[in-house]
Amino acid sequence: MGDAEPRRMTVEDYFRLEETSPIRHEYVAGEVYAMSGATVRHNRIVGNIFTRLFPVARAAPCDAFMNDMRLEAAGDKYYYPDVMVVCTPVSELDVVARGPCVVVEVTSPSTARIDRGEKLDAYRQLATLRAYLIVDHRRRRVERHWRDVAGDWQRDGLVAEGRVPIPCLGVELTLDEIYERVELPAVAEPESVGYEVDEYDADTDE
Repeated sequence: MGDAEPRRMTVEDYFRLEETSPIRHEYVAGEVYAMSGATVRHNRIVGNIFTRLFPVARAAPCDAFMNDMRLEAAGDKYYYPDVMVVCTPVSELDVVARGPCVVVEVTSPSTARIDRGEKLDAYRQLATLRAYLIVDHRRRRVERHWRDVAGDWQRDGLVAEGRVPIPCLGVELTLDEIYERVELPAVAEPESVGYEVDEYDADTDE
């Protein structure tokens, strides 16, 4: 391949890649980013949130999805949120969810700045979204972005014994539930810059 610059990948190319790739990728405006593996701590936090929301969503009726379901955040942005609640109709064969009510991202050293920057901007453009929760992996803290009754975005932070309202489902998550069996570090851990570009070359000939 030499020093040739690879072509930008189309959405169609991205979908084809995801059908056969052993790892998941997120897609942002023609660029493809491989998703790295998660720590036990990260998985426990995600699992705690999903376990609490899934039975409530099923009775709503809505759907709660964990991180294997892809979300269309825009026509050129596809992410895999850690947890999302969708109350719009979905087919059992769908591989892309649309119209979420709640999106949750649990930070990691490689994604924290993306979660609080690029994804925050993208998710807030979704007309159906009523809350975006950024759950810290290093301390007991949830950053909540939510729409008020006028449709304007608000922001607050919940710490200690805080309770997190979940729109559409009419329930709350406590920080005790979110961080159950999670051992947080005594010393703050560093966060890296963000995405690492995948090495997949869209210009490769078969």
